[in-house]
Amino acid sequence: MAAVPDGAPGLAPGDRRALAKAITLVESTRPSDRPAARRLVASAAAGSSPAVRIGISGPPGAGKSTLIEALGNHILDMGHRIAVLAVDPTSTVTGGSILGDKTRMVTLARRPEAFVRPSPAGTTLGGVARRTRECIVLCEAYGADVVIVETVGVGQSEVAVAGMTDVFVLLAPPGGGDDLQGIKRGVMELADLVVVTKCDGDLAAAAQRTVADHRAAVRLLARRDLDVMPTVRAVSAVTGEGIAELWQAVMGVHAALEASGALEGRRARQRVAWMWDEVRDALAERVTRTGADVAVLEADVAAGDLTPQDGAMRLVRDAFATPPASGT
Repeated sequence: MAAVPDGAPGLAPGDRRALAKAITLVESTRPSDRPAARRLVASAAAGSSPAVRIGISGPPGAGKSTLIEALGNHILDMGHRIAVLAVDPTSTVTGGSILGDKTRMVTLARRPEAFVRPSPAGTTLGGVARRTRECIVLCEAYGADVVIVETVGVGQSEVAVAGMTDVFVLLAPPGGGDDLQGIKRGVMELADLVVVTKCDGDLAAAAQRTVADHRAAVRLLARRDLDVMPTVRAVSAVTGEGIAELWQAVMGVHAALEASGALEGRRARQRVAWMWDEVRDALAERVTRTGADVAVLEADVAAGDLTPQDGAMRLVRDAFATPPASGT
């Protein structure tokens, strides 16, 4: 059990309510909550064992939530405890998120050994939420030995999940037209496993053609790690076909990475990347809280009276001329 820092909720293994409160604290945008959130994450990291971290991405309609529910139930039946962090897109118009992933994983969410948490992506790029890394650590302190991160979708920028998980699984639906163009090369090269979904019914034949196309493609792509040769598999979350084999493949990739030392290498690089993301976030927060009249600068830039570069330099200059606020 992780130690409990002052002013932060405790985390006991299997206590889903405490985990939900802890994630709410970590995801809070209030500056006054940041010190307690940092203490909580630090204590959670020190008192827990790393889980198998799985990132799952794919284009809208690929069946991410359906597959995660089928895979999650299979993992639970194997005697594991699982946490699912599902990231929903945020509207750039209203700023709202539907947060409907939990409703699409009804049977999984009801099982006491599982924790399912939808979070808004906000303004964060890469298909994940701003505090997903911290949430993974909290889930491990809760006792989850498997953590699945479901991304918003897939595109050339939707690759952040590969930088915070052990095994990156890319979903590809069948019959999507030019399948290989639909999933960009930069994402394909990061995938440890490519999974063609909906391999059942009328789509079964199209799914097998998609499998063949992707198997030919992955042989031509650069590998993320020399220790892992990406494989392509067909599954049906509806019938359950291929789900057990997918779990075995995930664990096979994880074991190969662990045995070669590549897993620790990935996690070491991820910790460094996490540090630099925190630096960028801290700088951005300090700039937005500077004493400069941001609204005036924005108006000058919008009117063309000030170049965006000069406006940015003024904000940075004023931010570092002002002492940082407490709690940052």
